[in-house]
Amino acid sequence: MAAPMAELPVEPQSLRNLSLKSLKRGLDLFAPSHVSSFPLDSESKRIRVGYNVTAEYGRVKNILMEDTQDKSKQSSAPLALPGIPESKDFQKGDQGALVMAPPMLPKAPELAMPSKSSAVISVPGSSDRYTSSSALIERIASKWPKPIWHPPWKNYRVISGHLGWVRSIAFDPSNTWFCTGSADRTIKIWDVASGRLKLTLTGHIEQIRGLAVSQRHTYLFSAGDDKQVKCWDLEQNKVIRSYHGHLSGVYCLALHPTIDVLLTGGRDSVCRVWDIRTKAMVCALTGHENTVCSVFARPTDPQVVTGSHDTTIKFWDLVAGKTMATVTHHKKSVRAMALHPKEHAFASASADNIKKFSLPKGEFLHNMLSQQKTLINSMAVNEDGVLATGGDNGSLWFWDWKSGHNFQQGQTIVQPGSLDSEACIYALSYDMSGSRLVTCEADKTIKMWKEGLSATPETHPLNFRPPKDQRRY
Repeated sequence: MAAPMAELPVEPQSLRNLSLKSLKRGLDLFAPSHVSSFPLDSESKRIRVGYNVTAEYGRVKNILMEDTQDKSKQSSAPLALPGIPESKDFQKGDQGALVMAPPMLPKAPELAMPSKSSAVISVPGSSDRYTSSSALIERIASKWPKPIWHPPWKNYRVISGHLGWVRSIAFDPSNTWFCTGSADRTIKIWDVASGRLKLTLTGHIEQIRGLAVSQRHTYLFSAGDDKQVKCWDLEQNKVIRSYHGHLSGVYCLALHPTIDVLLTGGRDSVCRVWDIRTKAMVCALTGHENTVCSVFARPTDPQVVTGSHDTTIKFWDLVAGKTMATVTHHKKSVRAMALHPKEHAFASASADNIKKFSLPKGEFLHNMLSQQKTLINSMAVNEDGVLATGGDNGSLWFWDWKSGHNFQQGQTIVQPGSLDSEACIYALSYDMSGSRLVTCEADKTIKMWKEGLSATPETHPLNFRPPKDQRRY
């Protein structure tokens, strides 16, 4: 058998010495108050803040030399934490007695003042506990863009005439009239200046969810829950073409700005492309897994952008009929999107947040700085950078496009005789000048908004606080 290993001699240690070695740990565990600050050592603070390297390492060197010289001697003096006076319990006495940690005492006055030659940095208004760290941190100004001041918007006209929910809206390129589609299965054309009814078109057998007016032709396009997409000739005020192919209700509709092409999306999870001259379906953009509820078109790639209830946004190549990219930043249905009239960017709205993306690659820019916390059915942005969003609870919020700051929160007032639950905004749109906003609501009314002329930055100050930590998604 192998010889047993020689046991190393163990230095005898008393219970008192062991307890003194764990004094700080015992103080942390059994201290009556963890809230009160730990007393600081003025000498160590002076060394840390003043960066006196010679003094710092000189102390360590002297300690090591003293430890080497006095290695054979065992000191009976107790250990003491800086700032805590020595207790009577730590005087010479019974070596076997258990020594308890002293209670947490209030901060003792500094025993030694730092010399005038040492460089001590002081920050006004900061406590002594954080002086040594906060004094060395450089405060960096926020890089978040400051929002532009916009005057508040106010309601100046209420139009009633529909017999059902007003679900869609579109403006004439000449900015003289606008049309609205309703759940009463009619399309009504209104004068922009006076708000008077000019014409009523009938032909759909279900509520009308999408409208678009052509910029190159005298055509009006409509789509609804009856699976029908119709082309109206405004010179004859009648339907001249119908586009058949959707298997369920059609929720959104858009015209291509340069090509005679119509885009429609619906509950069959497909965005269909139609030739407006021949009534033929050019192609079907398939790939979404749920209802396509928002769409817009661009003259360059990606020419088509669709948002769906499957929480994704897809960019489409119209020539190949395939997906170019898919954006998956949202967690809820993307019910509304708004293309900026000048910048190469767009915003998308969901129940979780409103997000901005760049074009053409769809890179995520940032979230809006507030949450509307409701289903956002529609949104629009004008050339001045004012983004308006209409919620399912009747909330109408206005945002600064550049910074994402919400500068106004409004609540629509229902028509007398309607229920409070009918305070819902289904669609909204700016006119061609961007100076008027029209909202379509569930109380069967159409409300028109404009900026307050008497408002100034002094009467309506901009209460903006830059975000400290902005969420990436």
